[in-house]
Amino acid sequence: MAGRLASGRLGEHFVAGVATPGSGAAFTAIDPTTGAAVGPTYHEATAAEVERAAQAAGAVAGAFAAAGGPTRAGLLRGIAGRIEALGDELLACYGQETALPRARAEAELARTLGQLRRFADLAAEGAWVDARIDRALPQRQPVPRPDLRRMLVGIGPVVVFGASNFPLAYSVAGGDTASALAAGCPVLVKGHPAHPGTSELVGRAIAAAVHDAGLPGGVFSLLHGASHELGAALVRHPAVAAVGFTGSHRGGRALMDLAAARPEPIPVFAEMGSMNPVVVLPEALANRGAAIGKQVAASALLASGQFCTSPGLILWIDGPGAAELREALRDHLGAAVGAPTVHPSIRDGYVAALGEVLRLPVQVESRGQTAPAATAVCPTLLTAAPAALLGNPRLRSEIYGPAVLAVACADAAELRAVLQSLHGHLTGTVHGEGRDFASHGAALAVLRRKVGRLLANGVPTGVEVCGAMVHGGPYPAAADARFSAVGPTSILRWARPMCWQDWPAELLPPELRDDNPLGIRRTVDDVVV
Repeated sequence: MAGRLASGRLGEHFVAGVATPGSGAAFTAIDPTTGAAVGPTYHEATAAEVERAAQAAGAVAGAFAAAGGPTRAGLLRGIAGRIEALGDELLACYGQETALPRARAEAELARTLGQLRRFADLAAEGAWVDARIDRALPQRQPVPRPDLRRMLVGIGPVVVFGASNFPLAYSVAGGDTASALAAGCPVLVKGHPAHPGTSELVGRAIAAAVHDAGLPGGVFSLLHGASHELGAALVRHPAVAAVGFTGSHRGGRALMDLAAARPEPIPVFAEMGSMNPVVVLPEALANRGAAIGKQVAASALLASGQFCTSPGLILWIDGPGAAELREALRDHLGAAVGAPTVHPSIRDGYVAALGEVLRLPVQVESRGQTAPAATAVCPTLLTAAPAALLGNPRLRSEIYGPAVLAVACADAAELRAVLQSLHGHLTGTVHGEGRDFASHGAALAVLRRKVGRLLANGVPTGVEVCGAMVHGGPYPAAADARFSAVGPTSILRWARPMCWQDWPAELLPPELRDDNPLGIRRTVDDVVV
């Protein structure tokens, strides 16, 4: 395999680290600007390839988990180095398959490399396992206490679904893959058909890094495919222990149902999008309504609305500044030119979602222009009365793309009622000044229960990769609101607690030995040392 690393895009899978042409149904990437096919031709992974990849992952899971944090850190750094070395080849392929600008590709690549190296540091340092030791108390009355030692261990092979809108940071070497490898879990990636060439280049780099590290090929597989059947086969395979997904609510829920129906159910950590409500309180509305409208419109237009944190709903209490806010939203969205989406399926989904909403009591306030591109979408501002939102659940659900629904409430009670009707979202943003926050504490308390991240006087687009970040939220924004899909704490999705009771000292994991050979932070008899 090593002799083929410079060959670029060949239409290959990586089944347990082995480059494989594939023999299933053929498909290609699509140039979002022209609609033309982008070579090479890829083939849907077959049932036999799924079986080989999953069996290999299951066979090496124990050894990879036992390899230790420093070994996994070396692998992650090796992956980052291999991807970085791809240089212009990777960036050019990214642009060709997505029509996203070079600056976006460079920023996403930097984020991807940063995530890999951050998880390498986390694995090397080792304290993420949360080691806890409660030493034996043989003299305790009335019942002696045994020696108990607990730490987090990798859950086993993880299936990662590549996301359409982030071909690097949420795909083959994205945060799910990086965090799972850091936890000691083999990874099987189901590549997204919107960018198979980008996926192959990155997959080739990962397979090479696994080989460089002297690890078994079963640590990583990349399987291409455009069908739902491929994803279902991976989720159903008995060797798979968990699933990571970023995408639509329909797709995430289907995976959750598949995983729950297995003879041995497994967790699905799905991030499924959001309307990301923006609330503008009265003093902020009066003082800077126009500026807020411009700011929210610009956020909604980023990458044609192809961010899971794009603001899709804006609420305010009618009063001074409302006309200026509405006018700014109308003007900026109406003057915008809709750029291409990364794949025809996203354009089709946007058009279908708008069609559903337009059959309900809403008004089209403004429409932008559509770029001369095969997958371009038209920015749209919609308005609706609070009663329409309360009476129609579809108006409280995401339109994935550059659409914003604006709702003017009569008073604070109506604003609270609308917020109470919302389901879970990734973010909630509040614009306020002066006494706004204190005067509307009841509404803000409702919003806090609905979101994973609460912002003041900003926009929800832009997700920092750091320890304090929460990229998740109450269902259906995410499958499990207790976890973040971004940042170092996302490693906790791929781990489970395990306890050793009265275990021979020489057979304990290094993290739990009395001499603490790794020098990690631990809790011993309820004291952090």
